Order: sequence, then structure tokens, then C-alpha cells
Amino acid sequence: MKLLENKVALVTGASKGIGRSIAQKFAEEGAHVAFTYLSNVEKGQALEQELQALGIKAKGFRSDASDFAAAGQLVDDVVKEFGQLDVLVNNAGVTQDGLLMRMSEEQWDRVININLKSVFNLTKAATRTFMKQRSGSIINLTSVVGLRGNAGQANYAASKAGIIGFTKSVALELGSRGVRSNAIAPGFIETEMTGELDPKVVEEWKAGIPLKRGGTPEDVANCATFLASDLSTYITGQVLQVDGGMLT
Repeated sequence: MKLLENKVALVTGASKGIGRSIAQKFAEEGAHVAFTYLSNVEKGQALEQELQALGIKAKGFRSDASDFAAAGQLVDDVVKEFGQLDVLVNNAGVTQDGLLMRMSEEQWDRVININLKSVFNLTKAATRTFMKQRSGSIINLTSVVGLRGNAGQANYAASKAGIIGFTKSVALELGSRGVRSNAIAPGFIETEMTGELDPKVVEEWKAGIPLKRGGTPEDVANCATFLASDLSTYITGQVLQVDGGMLT
């Protein structure tokens, strides 16, 4: 039996990168997958077809996770379409880097709304379903930057640190109902975004990582699969670092 057989998962921001890998891994492990995308319709539709080819039910929803009303409607639509919801992965996120002295209010608000408010929106929307069925796994994507900060990323670091506090609070609130809440803190993960960096910068990053390599989206997806599965039923309120030992 596959690890996520017959579970229904909702993954936000899954058209590329880590979110896409999580959706793919979940489907490979037997989960039915609902996912969101926003700007790239073509990639969203391609992912839906790719997941369906694995023999599970999959559906993409064009939805803005930072919109409170849209998040509520999304969860309602997923439960109606799939009949249940067992796993919520809050992955949607953006960066708008810049030193604090030059950061605009718009840059601050956009990152906080998409990265942090979206986690509140989707979690609140899913809570009623999870509490009613007395089970559920909430997986929030934070970052090592949320644990240690990073110059030029005050908005991003604040949003990711906020996710950690939110995750632990939800674990305390919902634990008695059998609902688990955990976070994953990726380190240097090689994605389309990091592929645009100066190769020298990338090598400097790798040199400072005990495992001497960057992580892959699949590394993060494997961790998410563990937290979504029944292998982790006694784990809640935790932040699992997928960083090759970067913050050790």
C-alpha cells in the first residue's frame, strides 16, 4: 500500500518548484491532489494532466491564497469535488528583496500577505473540515531564513518566522481534535529561481553546507510526504529543517 493511499491533499502554489514536486510526490504515493496556481495557467493545466496520468484524481484551481474569501471558497470547492480533505500544504510564497531602508510599504505588504496571511486564510478555512472528521495534517512551508534572518529580506524573514509561530499555536489549539500542524524549513534548494544566481554565489552557499550540496525540491517533497502520512501521527508543532545541516 502506498503511503498516502486514498488521502486527499490540497497544495497551494504548485505550478512550479517545491509545490510542484510535493504535488507530484503525493500523487505517486496514492493521494488525490487538489492544487492552486495563479498566474501561470499553462503550467497549472500541464500539472493537472501529469498527475491524472498517475491514476489518481487531480484538479487545479486558479485561486489567490492571499484572498480570504477566495481561500474559503477554494476549500469548499475542494471538499465538494473530492468528498474530503486530509492534508493541507501551505506553500504559496514570493520574495521581494531589498534593504529595509529602501523597502516600500507595498513590498512589505505583498510578501506578508502572500506568504503569511495566506497560511491563516487556508488553515482557517480548512479547520472546520479537519475538526469535524477529527483528523488532518497541516504542513506549512517556512524557511531557514525565518529561523535566522537574512540581510535584505526583512519582509520575507518576518513572514516565514510568523509561519513558525502560527504553526506551533495551531498545533496547540487543534491537537485535541486529532489535527496536526507542522512546518518545513528548507535551506538552499536548487529551483528555477536559484538557477538565475551567479554560479560563484551558488558555490559559496554550497561550501557552507555540511552536506556540500544544495537541496532539491524532491528533498522537501519527501519530508512533506512523511508529515502527510500516517508515519508521523505523533508529530505536531515541529519545524523540520531540510537544509543539509546549514543551521546545525
